[in-house]
Amino acid sequence: MVLVVDIGNTNIVIGVYNGDNIVGSWRMVTRSEKTSDEYAIFILNLLNYNNISQKDIKSAIVSSVVPNVMHSFENALKKYFSIEPIIVGPGIKTGITISTDNPREVGSDRIVGLVAAYHMYGGPLIVIDFGTATTYDVLSDKGEFKYGITSPGIQISADALWQKTAQLPSVEIKKPSSILAKNTVTSIQAGLVYGYIGQVEYIVKKIKEEMNIDQMKVVATGGLGRIISDETDVIDVYDSQLLFKGLKIIHDKNIKSN
Repeated sequence: MVLVVDIGNTNIVIGVYNGDNIVGSWRMVTRSEKTSDEYAIFILNLLNYNNISQKDIKSAIVSSVVPNVMHSFENALKKYFSIEPIIVGPGIKTGITISTDNPREVGSDRIVGLVAAYHMYGGPLIVIDFGTATTYDVLSDKGEFKYGITSPGIQISADALWQKTAQLPSVEIKKPSSILAKNTVTSIQAGLVYGYIGQVEYIVKKIKEEMNIDQMKVVATGGLGRIISDETDVIDVYDSQLLFKGLKIIHDKNIKSN
């Protein structure tokens, strides 16, 4: 079995693959102050609860955009699983080409999402990841990543409203029945969700327009992506496990090449 881990700014998402099938997935809040023992105990408890033996985990791959977490997390895998994890970064075989101005600035989560989408759908395509930030990444038909757009995530936008204003409350992010809001809560919800739908549709339109490619597959992922993808026809596919799939693909490429 293979342990796949995506360490994001808000959550650490963990999955286990048995062959090509994912048999479990979980998430925890990202906290840089956790020790390797704490990470290991958390993972071991989850595996035990799901009747997955620690001894069955033979390898692991980790993607991280939080450097401060990596030392403890890597040590947890080495100490408790006797695994030297594959770390997504420079030198790792991915099957795509990073041609941005500074490839080392590209977050590993963005690379992983592109790998999965390109493997499943080919290019050209746009991958939208609704995470802490919302990213729009463009891949050519030859698997070349040149362009990316980054905007504040939906949750960040919501948090900014109630943290920076005296009277606006924290609200659940969901689409109200109408954009014509009659109270403060639905007013905020309408602005967040309908505003974000508008952002997605406009950015996708401009990407296609500037690249002069009308037919581009648009693939979305990320925790809050379902809310938006259900409300617009510019997103062709929503896949909540896109990063897991990308991690497994990269894992297999690098295992086979060694």
